Amino acid sequence: MKIIKPDLKPELLTDSKTKALYDQLQQLLNELEKKKISAETANSINSDIESINSTTLRDKNLYKLLKQKQNDLIKLLEKEHKIVPKNYYRNLWLALGMGAFGLPIGVAFGLLINNIALLSIGLPIGMAIGVAVGSSLDKKAEAEGRQLDVEIKA
Repeated sequence: MKIIKPDLKPELLTDSKTKALYDQLQQLLNELEKKKISAETANSINSDIESINSTTLRDKNLYKLLKQKQNDLIKLLEKEHKIVPKNYYRNLWLALGMGAFGLPIGVAFGLLINNIALLSIGLPIGMAIGVAVGSSLDKKAEAEGRQLDVEIKA
């Protein structure tokens, strides 16, 4: 099934951040055409794109809508087909590493030294662990051909 393209009027894209996000979404959809996805997923994506095409929102509200639809699209692709953009897992695991590994390491270190102010020592350690795990998952996804040739910028 063919995926429709977003087609917003240029007068709605006055903000540079919104324009950049719109271009990024178009690039994501162009890369997605190269992958094989189910008809059900394509229908879901098309309904989201139709809601974008029919909007009259501007500026911040349009940006929020585009960002939400892009995030929904990425989550759907990851859940249904395990297809992800470049550095998806690295960005995800960076935050998880800080929270799941860094804080406990920092607390343990702070309690061991009897100075809880050293709690922040664990955050960069957790961040490094998270980046390492995420990068390895990104390499695995690339090797298996599940990675889109587009990087999603925050």
